[in-house]
Amino acid sequence: MTKALDLSRIDELKENAYSNIESYNDPDTPNALAEFTSQIKAVLLADPKLLDSVPEYLPIALYEQVKFPSEAKLKWAHWIKEGIQPEWDDFKTTVAFNKPDLPLVLAVRAHSETLLIESCIVLFLLSNDNVATSTSKEKDDSDYDEEEEGYYDQFDEEEDEL
Repeated sequence: MTKALDLSRIDELKENAYSNIESYNDPDTPNALAEFTSQIKAVLLADPKLLDSVPEYLPIALYEQVKFPSEAKLKWAHWIKEGIQPEWDDFKTTVAFNKPDLPLVLAVRAHSETLLIESCIVLFLLSNDNVATSTSKEKDDSDYDEEEEGYYDQFDEEEDEL
């Protein structure tokens, strides 16, 4: 059964995350965002339940660390346009997490799979200039390389360990 996305929640998460990201994106302190996201990752890994009160921290923590393969971008745009929350099996094949972030991703998934998916939707919107309604081929993501070191789908292996 298809689960509907709460698009107003997605918009709120996106706006809150973007505001925080922009506040740390200061040319005078170029490492501020990286330091902040590093701290957030450590705190959230220790206690993912904090996301109940500050859900926008997950997209901030994973900002620019999640890749969306070119061939999956049409699926993401379709899901968002139609307001459909992807099923886990579809979701995990359309997103690539940075290897060091996998412990956080797995901890968040154990706490709230829906929040992990919503956060990735926010990241998709932020990384693709809010493109969610295009039915044509999305722009090529030349930064994505399936063999790129550190990015791979390890969910099947990690799920066995859970």
